[in-house]
Amino acid sequence: MIKAAIIGAGFIGPAHLEAIRRLGDVDVVAICDASLEEAQKKAQQLNIPFAYADVAKLLEHPGLQVVHNCTPNHLHASINRQVMLAGKHIFSEKPLCMTSVEARELLALANEKGVINGVSFVYRQFAMVQQAASLVRSGSTGRVFATHGSYLQDWMVQQTDFNWRTDAKIGGISRAVADIGSHWCDTVQFVTGQLITEVMADFAIVWPVRHAPRQQQATFGASGTAEYDEKPIDTEDYANVLLRFADGSRGSLTVSQVSAGRKNRLYFELNGSDHSVAWDQEVPQQLWLGYRAKPNAMLSDDPSLMSRDVAASAHFPGGHIEGWPDAFRNMLSRFYGAVRNGSSGGDSYATFREGAQIMLVIEAMIQSHREQRWVKVAPL
Repeated sequence: MIKAAIIGAGFIGPAHLEAIRRLGDVDVVAICDASLEEAQKKAQQLNIPFAYADVAKLLEHPGLQVVHNCTPNHLHASINRQVMLAGKHIFSEKPLCMTSVEARELLALANEKGVINGVSFVYRQFAMVQQAASLVRSGSTGRVFATHGSYLQDWMVQQTDFNWRTDAKIGGISRAVADIGSHWCDTVQFVTGQLITEVMADFAIVWPVRHAPRQQQATFGASGTAEYDEKPIDTEDYANVLLRFADGSRGSLTVSQVSAGRKNRLYFELNGSDHSVAWDQEVPQQLWLGYRAKPNAMLSDDPSLMSRDVAASAHFPGGHIEGWPDAFRNMLSRFYGAVRNGSSGGDSYATFREGAQIMLVIEAMIQSHREQRWVKVAPL
């Protein structure tokens, strides 16, 4: 039984726990949070035997092999570094860190220490995203010349919506693009097999001043208090980005956390010389196939209808609902497969290399917006 621990007991930590427990041979033995009281409360709620308020103490837990870093963004780099220096395998929430300098350092340290590492880019793990990638790899789509889409949410649409992610010191100098646009970029790079090499970005702050509730809100939580403080905002709510890929193909991306009615709509469409492919995370079991000379088709995540190389990404017969938690399970199953085998899983899941490369893409977008020009993504 592999012994694992989780650092960070907020929104995403329990999601990691639920997926880990579905694997069957990984035991989450401890949880760590900012205060011992909160860690003990969460440990009791989640049936985890040990609680810590100090990362160093957690890393001394007997037999601990793997750590999941589910803390706020500004803590990712330091905790990832601390875990690897202790010789533990590490699975980090995204972003991997806050800057490309940190990203390069963490990637080098992971290679030096030989630890298995992963970053939580989960959307590539949906069965129909795996199917889309298989179609591109097989040549079914023909030459892909355009990739476009969006990632739209509405949880920051009101002026009273506030979260730690709006603070650049905690969440980073980019919010919407780094928080959710990064997921879209990783997903389409995985599906197309092509890196984003150049960007032209335009960011917008919809609420330059937000009303921050004096009582702290959970991520995606609704405000229920009339007492607030005015907080100036310097991270983007909305962005449009033009893209160029390594093979010369083009693309575009719209990112928004202020699109009323869109809860978590990651959408992409690939246009190929033989047919198009489109996927919408809010209807995750369907993959749209577009044709010129015959009727369009809608493929569902029935393993018997999927490409043989990716059919195992769907775990139940057709018509049985699978979604985000199942993609999370796929991601951690592949990561822990690498832990058991003692070697990285290639591109079956995102590693620190993919996390670092996405940091370079995000920094290019930030620079492009500031300078209002095309910017090349720095090589890793």
